[in-house]
Amino acid sequence: MKQLLILFFLAISSFSYAQNEYLLAENYFREGAYLKASQIYKKLYEKSPFNTTYLNRLISCYQETENFTEAENLLTSKIKQSPNQGYLYVYLGYNYERQKQPELAQKNYTIALNSIDKNSAFGGIIGRVFKEYNLLDNAILAYKKTMEKDENTNYSFQIAQIYGEKGDLKEMFQSYIDLVNKNENYYNLVQRYASKYITDDSENEANILFRKTLLKKAASNPKDVWNVLLSWLFSQQKDYEKAFIQQKALYQRNPVSLSGIFELGEIAYNNNAFTASKTAFNFIIQNTTFIEEKIDAHWYISKVAVATQDTNTTLLFQSLFSEFGKNTLTIKLQVAYADFLTFYQNKPQQAKLVLEEALTFSRSKYDKARIKLKLGDILVFTGQYNKALIYFSQIQTQLKGDELAQQARFKVAQTSYFKGDFTWAKAQLKILKSSTTQLIANDALALFLTITDNEPVDSIPSGLIQYAKAELYAFQNKTQQAIDTLNTIKRNFKGQPIEDEVLFKQAKLYIKQQEFEKAVTNFKQVISLNPQGILIDDAHYQLAELYKNHLNNLEKASEYYQKIIFDYPSSIYLVDARKKYRKIRGDNL
Repeated sequence: MKQLLILFFLAISSFSYAQNEYLLAENYFREGAYLKASQIYKKLYEKSPFNTTYLNRLISCYQETENFTEAENLLTSKIKQSPNQGYLYVYLGYNYERQKQPELAQKNYTIALNSIDKNSAFGGIIGRVFKEYNLLDNAILAYKKTMEKDENTNYSFQIAQIYGEKGDLKEMFQSYIDLVNKNENYYNLVQRYASKYITDDSENEANILFRKTLLKKAASNPKDVWNVLLSWLFSQQKDYEKAFIQQKALYQRNPVSLSGIFELGEIAYNNNAFTASKTAFNFIIQNTTFIEEKIDAHWYISKVAVATQDTNTTLLFQSLFSEFGKNTLTIKLQVAYADFLTFYQNKPQQAKLVLEEALTFSRSKYDKARIKLKLGDILVFTGQYNKALIYFSQIQTQLKGDELAQQARFKVAQTSYFKGDFTWAKAQLKILKSSTTQLIANDALALFLTITDNEPVDSIPSGLIQYAKAELYAFQNKTQQAIDTLNTIKRNFKGQPIEDEVLFKQAKLYIKQQEFEKAVTNFKQVISLNPQGILIDDAHYQLAELYKNHLNNLEKASEYYQKIIFDYPSSIYLVDARKKYRKIRGDNL
């Protein structure tokens, strides 16, 4: 037993030593100290002659120090020992290529490729080594030959990536589709990689090629997955009607699940495509046999009605309660109705009664929390801050760690901010800045910065109290009162740090009221007021969006997108701005 333990510890020590030596060699290699690295790799390779990583690195070190003869001797010796390992000929060929001997290089590459016919076991390694040396056409040949020789192998993904590197989008997409055709489990992987090339522009070259490839494959080998991918493509292009046609076809072939149509309806709603969203949810209502699914679809229909200011919204809610009743199943509808009554009908007392009744139906602590969150909002709306804080605090206590508890904590911070209790608001926001929910974390950081950047110093008024009041009016959907309050702050605190925040907030409210020219004026003032301010890239992006989407001035939109690209490369809007700028310019993305 003692001897076994000694052997065990010796083995561990030997492994640890080799690992440390390898890390040291890697460090030398990355720093370009190839001579030092080669000395260590040589020792490691002599101890482990079957380790291809050591071999690869040692050859690279010899080549980088122009010690080509040593590399050739090593490889020819290795080939004599293992002539069936065809990837060695790739190393040898590249060694000749580094010496500007293309004929000898090509000769060895051909031997490597031909070796796959005799033994395909090393085909994948041969393809990988060709790719590492940027010999992309040979890498594709190696992978394709390997798949021809062994039908159990599938290198379509590697081939697709290489075509992408070559800029051959047509062949890239074909390879991705072939991958899914062999194994549909690769669907999510293919979607993720295809999304690097797909944009929201249906005329983008990549979009066209992907669509054509899918349609061609669907015609020759019909499968549901092609409809799923087409639906995804159309969703990326925000062409939700066409996406719905694909989802509808899927359902009609296999009327089991409506989840795809439900997800499409949600995506359309979140992108303000309300007509398409309504179409999807109406289809669910007409076809589902599950009462819960029907109610959820109606819930979205009611949200669409509120968002589009449908004059029949009140009647819609009343008809839904008449059909489904007020009970546990309709709690989300009751909460949505209370929100509508408060923020769109200015009937908070009636809304409060609706929610208090809903509490009597709620069975789960999560339903109770959602109701209390909305009750808290209504109490804030009516200025009953302390009562609102009680509800929010109850949720935090009862659902520690849950996303609803984080939402409640943010509302505590927001309510404290509205009250003017900035110290307590900051304490809550500090915790939320690291929230696992990105949206909450972003909102928390934004409010934290608003407070810290504009807090009064030495009791000298800074306008933050009045600004919080304006934000409360905006929260209460009292847009004009918020704008008027912001005008007062502009007059009384001109030249103060808060001025750019006031201008920016007011501009957003002008957009809500469709007063686009006033919004443009404000955003331009933000830019001229503080060219180094934290809102500078936001203002440029908002101007670009205004000119593009509302003022029909693509030249001006292009100008502001371009500003973000060249002047603010660290902006969160950079990727979107570049894409929209190139689309306006007519580039092939």
